[in-house]
Amino acid sequence: MKASRIVAAGAAAGITVLALSAPAFAHVSVQPEGTAAKGGYAVIDFKVPNERDDASTTKLEVNFPTDHPLASVMPEPLPGWKVEVTKSKLDKPLEMHGEKITEAVSKVTWTADGKGIEPGYFEKFPLSVGQLPEDTDQLAFKALQTYSNKEVVRWIEVPQEGKEEPDNPAPVLELSAASEDGHHGSAADEDSDDAKSAEKASTHTAASDSASSDGTDTTARVLGIVGIVVGAAGVAYGVLAGRRRSNA
Repeated sequence: MKASRIVAAGAAAGITVLALSAPAFAHVSVQPEGTAAKGGYAVIDFKVPNERDDASTTKLEVNFPTDHPLASVMPEPLPGWKVEVTKSKLDKPLEMHGEKITEAVSKVTWTADGKGIEPGYFEKFPLSVGQLPEDTDQLAFKALQTYSNKEVVRWIEVPQEGKEEPDNPAPVLELSAASEDGHHGSAADEDSDDAKSAEKASTHTAASDSASSDGTDTTARVLGIVGIVVGAAGVAYGVLAGRRRSNA
C-alpha cells in the first residue's frame, strides 16, 4: 500500500509540473538560424504554435523595436501566407554602409490565405534582418497572434532579468558577440563553409573508399590464384594416387 501511494503521489506531482510548465513552451518565440552576431546580418525564425483546439492561427503581426531599428528586413516567401512589410520614418537617421537611412521596418504582418496554422501544429516565419545593433545584447519583438474565431493573443510583455516569466512574454532575440576580426558572418556564410567542409570530407571519403576498393580487389585476385594452385595440386595428387593403386 505504501509503495502504491508513493507511485500515485509521484505521478500526481509529475502531472502538476507538466501542467505548470506547459504554457512556457507554447508562446511565440524567435531564434536565429545559426548565429545573430552584433553588427551583422542574420536569418531569424518566429516560431508560432497554435494553442487552441477549436480555432486556427490566421494572422501574425510582429512589431520591431524602435530603440534599435533595423533598416534591412526581408521576408522569405511562405506558401499559404501573404506578407506585408511596414516602414516608418526614424526620429534619428541611421548610418549604414556610408549612407543615411531615414526609415526602417516597424512591422511585419503575415495573413493566411488558406487554413493557417491548424490545431496541433506550429509554423516558422523566417526573416533576413540587419544590420544588428552593437550596443545591446538582445532585441524584443512584440507580437500579436490572431485566431480564426477573432481572438487576439498579445505577446507583448518583455521579460525582465531576475523576475518570473510573464504570462504573455514577447519574443526576445539574443545577440552574440561579433568575431574578434570584425567579420560579421551570416547564416549563409556558415552554410557555405559547412558545404565546403562537407565537400572536402566527401572527397576524402571517396579517396579512402577507392583505396580500400583497390586493396580488396588485389586481395581477391591473390586468393583466387592461390585457390587455383591448390586446386591443381589436389587434382595432381589424386591422379598420382590412382596410378599407384592401379600398379599395386
